[in-house]
Amino acid sequence: MATDYDAPRKNEDELSESSIEELKSTRTDTQSAAVDVDETEAAEGFELPGADLSGEELMVRVLPAQADEFTCASCFLVRHRSQVAKEKNGMLYCTDCEG
Repeated sequence: MATDYDAPRKNEDELSESSIEELKSTRTDTQSAAVDVDETEAAEGFELPGADLSGEELMVRVLPAQADEFTCASCFLVRHRSQVAKEKNGMLYCTDCEG
């Protein structure tokens, strides 16, 4: 939209009056026909894209902690001994938690 910079400018009162009139003319008093929907009911019918993995079983081999590993007392992740930042009361803490 082109702007005519030579045209006289409106003051603030004229701008507010015109914008109020414009709002009144475009305002619709019709109410929405949508009714509040329970979120749980709406979520039940919603499917995420991708394959259905509900019948799949994961086969993971769990190894015991190795001699060069420890479990952080803060984040409970198994870390390499090189990541020990602090030992307090026999508990080991990793560099991420103490950093």
